[in-house]
Amino acid sequence: MTKGAQSLGRRNNKTHTLSRVTGTQSWHKQKKRCASSGHGAGTKLRRYNWAKKAIRRRSQGTGRMSYLKHVQRRAKNGFREGTKAQSVKRKAVAPK
Repeated sequence: MTKGAQSLGRRNNKTHTLSRVTGTQSWHKQKKRCASSGHGAGTKLRRYNWAKKAIRRRSQGTGRMSYLKHVQRRAKNGFREGTKAQSVKRKAVAPK
């Protein structure tokens, strides 16, 4: 069989489908494993040091950071809790 157009026409079955974890087309249907995150193979996230850019894409600071974005401000104030801001009372202007 040749290597060109005739071979490419025979590729009509899908090995990968949508992953529940990453949302990408990388869930291998037979292996039951996500090629992107490694979900299904174990508990740890798939991560290699030879793929620095891939680590950068999914590292801390790329998402919403719904908890972490407030920590720096709270640390600046010493993690105080249960206090109320003092009201700034305006001086009444005396009528002339």
